[in-house]
Amino acid sequence: MDKIKKIGPVFIVVASLLWSLDGLLRRSLFTLPPAVIVFFEHILGAILLLPFALRQMKEIKTLSKKEWIALGVVSLFSGALGTILYTGALIQVHFIQFSVVSLLQQLQPIWAITVAALLLKEKVSRRFIFWALLAIIGSYFVTFKNLNVNISRDGATIAAALMAISAGAMWGSSTSFSKVVLKKVSHITATFLRFIMAPLWAFIIILFLGQTTSMAQITTPQLGTLLLIALTTGMVALLIYYYGLRNTKAQVSAICELTWPVSAIIIDFVYLKNPLSVTQLIGAAVVLFSIYKVSMLKK
Repeated sequence: MDKIKKIGPVFIVVASLLWSLDGLLRRSLFTLPPAVIVFFEHILGAILLLPFALRQMKEIKTLSKKEWIALGVVSLFSGALGTILYTGALIQVHFIQFSVVSLLQQLQPIWAITVAALLLKEKVSRRFIFWALLAIIGSYFVTFKNLNVNISRDGATIAAALMAISAGAMWGSSTSFSKVVLKKVSHITATFLRFIMAPLWAFIIILFLGQTTSMAQITTPQLGTLLLIALTTGMVALLIYYYGLRNTKAQVSAICELTWPVSAIIIDFVYLKNPLSVTQLIGAAVVLFSIYKVSMLKK
């Protein structure tokens, strides 16, 4: 068990590296609404995981009402809403770099601690407030490389930034709930249940937005891309992440996840020939260092 705990962070890093590739894979799906993308990627992931999950069905029977509520929260906030917002931000690729989306969503620890303070009445230190504010200032530098904002000109950029930050809020607030579930069931069962429940939330959102016709317009190549996402940056990455999270302290996990935006910046530069400006690089450094400091604060 000690050896597993030692390598737990490695799994977090591997999952984060896979997630940094997600923006590349989703580029061919941008003709579809985000909720439709999320619906199908979770359905495919659940189907792929079903043979393995069936072997551990006994675990599901042991879940209490509290743990089912936690699963509901995770599947709604992290599985459906978080991924829809993240995909929506990536769709604004002409207005915002995908490495910027990765950086902004990485404000997760700030939202996780803020939610804990609001809901669980946990005390927030002055140091947290300082580093959180500094991270938000850094986010401004990352988003607007010229530093000046024009609502009519930068409306799409602002929308993409808000969606990326909101995705981070959804994912960050769900981490504690994931921990609750992982204390009771395996990483395979936890991943399967999330991938079963998230499409239900996504379908409700599709109905609410009147996007059901888009579900019938999905092409075979797009289904192939969604299958590839499930086998790499989607279901498989989450499976790896949950395995690592089960054996890694929350603050260590948050630091390991910084691999995601760093590798996304490299991909943006090397593969897409779309490097960050000097202003954005300074902002990125401020954001990453602030998140590191927040993660190191004693809980």
